[in-house]
Amino acid sequence: MTTKAGTTVPRPETAHRPAPWVRTRLRSAPLAALLMAALAFVTVFLAAAFPRVADRGADGALREFVRGRGLNATSLHVTQGRLFSAPTAAELDEVQRKLVGEISPHLPLTPAGQVYGTRVPRSQGMLNKGYVRFHERLPPTLNLMYQHGFTDHATLTDGTWPGPAAKGEPLPIVLSAKAAETIHIKLGDVIDSGEEVTGPIRAKVVGFYRIDDPDDPFWYGVVCPARACLEGAGGEVFWKTGGFVDGGSLSALLAWGKGGENFWRMPLDPDALRADTIGDTRATVGSYMTGPGATALGRVTGRPDLRVTSFLPDVFARATARYEAAAPIAAIGPAGVAGVAAVVLCLAAALTADRRTAEIRLLRARGGSRGGVLLRLLGEGAMTVLPAAVIATALALALLPTPRWGGAVLAALVVTLLAVLAFPARAFVLLSRPRAVGGWRRVVGELAVLAVTAAAVAEVRRRGVAPAGSGVDPLLVTAPLLLALTGGLLLARIQPVVVGWLAALAGRGRGLVGFLGLARAARDTSGRRRPSVLPLLALLIAVTTAGFGATVLDTVDSVRLRAARMAVGGDAAVSVPLDSTLPEAFTTAAGGLPGARAATGVWIDTENFIMGTDKGSTQATLVVAEPKAYAEIARTAGIGEFDPALLAGTPGGPDTPVPALFSRNLADQLSGGPHRLRTPNGGELLTTVAKVVDGTPALPDGFKPFMVLPAGPAAERLPELKRVNNWFAVGDVDPGQLAALVRERGITSTEGMAKLVREEAQASSQERHGLPAGFSVRTSGEVAADLAADPLQRSAGRLFWSAVLAGAGFALLAVLLTLFRAGPDRAALLARLRTMGLRPRHGLALIIAETLPQTLAAAVGGGLTALAAVGLLGPAFDLSSLVGAKVGDVLTPVLLPVLLPTLGLALVVCAGVVLETAVTGRRQIATELRAGEQG
Repeated sequence: MTTKAGTTVPRPETAHRPAPWVRTRLRSAPLAALLMAALAFVTVFLAAAFPRVADRGADGALREFVRGRGLNATSLHVTQGRLFSAPTAAELDEVQRKLVGEISPHLPLTPAGQVYGTRVPRSQGMLNKGYVRFHERLPPTLNLMYQHGFTDHATLTDGTWPGPAAKGEPLPIVLSAKAAETIHIKLGDVIDSGEEVTGPIRAKVVGFYRIDDPDDPFWYGVVCPARACLEGAGGEVFWKTGGFVDGGSLSALLAWGKGGENFWRMPLDPDALRADTIGDTRATVGSYMTGPGATALGRVTGRPDLRVTSFLPDVFARATARYEAAAPIAAIGPAGVAGVAAVVLCLAAALTADRRTAEIRLLRARGGSRGGVLLRLLGEGAMTVLPAAVIATALALALLPTPRWGGAVLAALVVTLLAVLAFPARAFVLLSRPRAVGGWRRVVGELAVLAVTAAAVAEVRRRGVAPAGSGVDPLLVTAPLLLALTGGLLLARIQPVVVGWLAALAGRGRGLVGFLGLARAARDTSGRRRPSVLPLLALLIAVTTAGFGATVLDTVDSVRLRAARMAVGGDAAVSVPLDSTLPEAFTTAAGGLPGARAATGVWIDTENFIMGTDKGSTQATLVVAEPKAYAEIARTAGIGEFDPALLAGTPGGPDTPVPALFSRNLADQLSGGPHRLRTPNGGELLTTVAKVVDGTPALPDGFKPFMVLPAGPAAERLPELKRVNNWFAVGDVDPGQLAALVRERGITSTEGMAKLVREEAQASSQERHGLPAGFSVRTSGEVAADLAADPLQRSAGRLFWSAVLAGAGFALLAVLLTLFRAGPDRAALLARLRTMGLRPRHGLALIIAETLPQTLAAAVGGGLTALAAVGLLGPAFDLSSLVGAKVGDVLTPVLLPVLLPTLGLALVVCAGVVLETAVTGRRQIATELRAGEQG
């Protein structure tokens, strides 16, 4: 600056401004900052992803479960019965519009499957001569209805669509062309259904149709719309079919059917259901059935006599029960990952603190306040962690869309705070005034953990299975983690002593590597005889949660197979209608099927009486079977096991008693013996009690009284007991081959009738093997697969194993961080030993000897803790809901499911240690050996 006199005034110098602390620190150690950001990214992403995966799995499982129940079970059925006057089609349309308008804002409805119309309560016989009938008393039957829009879902093949009925004329109807061909109905036929007081019941066939799509939900619930169906069993079968009338013929339809009802079907949209709102949806459905919703429907439609029925409350109740049973399995895995991840973050903070201890103390010595230093460290951590956490959370929310985001964001926030605060908290400890180390502090903390764990386990065992509707039980989820924490603390006390003792034994030998490795394993990086408990705890939590969950899943699989065998009565079973029997050709051929280990035909009859009981006589179910094969079936199925020699009856006349197995509730009513059995045909047989059983393969529940007779002696005395109406086997029997054999040799009718039954079964049967009504083939494999088909269980299992893999990764990272933490000290030791002649392979052996004790101790301790957790917490798991059937089994410790994940995790950790040593060990030693070259 220049003055008026021309003199120059010196410009003041600008004060020096120091570079920002955070930027300087991040630039000085970019690799450490990048690694911390990567760790935070992965941890926060998993924390946000697991709740999203659980929510998506629960929603998807609920939707699949509801969809699998079928249209009838997942719809609101609105009916108006006792019609005193026939409605018009326009009135039905108006009611449909009002119902949809009232229900859809509160429940998610789907247009697919919405139908409405008028139907009659029963079918009428078609008495016309020339129509096909198999028995003079059983003419073919016809069921008629009006269903709005049926002409849009079918194609007219002949004639015309029906129009309004004229007064005094037959009711115009349209039938399936295939049904007409089968029954021999011709176009223009006037179907005679008898006489009533009001006059003859007649309908005129004006057209034939072919349905466009047999799988269209429009046809669900309609009586045989596509073809004629066989009804009845044995030789008393008849054809039945359905037809349609015009919307202008509803009065004539009610007269033809002697009454009728209006109906509206409102299916729920499974894709709109959510697991977290299933309780509200269930309450809304209940309101429409009996509550304010039902009143509102009557008011809106002007029809107060509307009645709403639905199976949805039961479907939702079953879905909720299965969700609550599977929820602990789904939550235990992520909870274990959370525990291991927390340990890893603490280890990372400890590693950083060890690396920067001198720097932090120097700042404090140069006048920096403790608060100022901690704030700078907090800002440094925030700049490193927060961007990675935000990106990870946003990525989890974007990749795993679901309506619920609160749990994911909260979990991500908790992990982010831990990642940000872990290092400043460790630095706070370093900057605090040193205190005298007292062992009592650690003892008090460990005793507090032990007390909390004991209280949690005692409460879980006292309470048992959590009550229905309580959601995920946090105590049941955290109890295995508390046990793992307690086991880790106990193991941390035991391991140094045991490893030190082993080091002393190794020191007596000639080798140096084993002694040095074990001696270092018994101490931490500072040389104190107390190694860090954090890596041990990480491994133990990972092993414990993996072993515990694997035991639960393995037990569920084994119990499910047992339940399936109990339900079937073995591994394979065939049953026929009550008035049918299985021919000897079938039982012989079935016993020779590949895989059948033991098989027998069985006669089961429920209409028998045991005379001379406390009540005079007691009705009992009679089971007649070949003793040797039936005993093997009972042993395999685990129901009512017995020695077949007990049923070896002696030849004799009708006065010679036949030994029998009696159910307990029947044997309690008997005294003395022998006891007289009376069959429905009047035959009598003397029996004696050979053994009392609680159940039998043919009747596994044992609720009703029963008795089991040997086939040979029983048939000698009463030839009527030689018949067979059931077949049981154990072994790997192919259900397809068995069903084909039933179709070929198991239907006892005339040759033409058997062929007809087989063809009709293939065309219209809902049974999975295409068998006619009353015939069934069941195998334990299929039943177990059906029980295991619950999508929620599959989802929970996938989430658990994903969490196990994530936990194993974090456990491996914890071990590697421990190696990195001890790396400089170890490298210096190896360098000094190298100068004394230590070979590279000996250095690798030293690192393995140092790391292996902790890994093996954690694996063994985790396995034992998992077994203890199963034994202590097993009664609190609802195996019935997990299995899918009522079972009385309790979760018990099993070695193999615990052993496999334990060994797998130990191998992964050991492989990681070897790989890390091979990659970084030589470089560290070389760096240490060249330390003198830096000048």
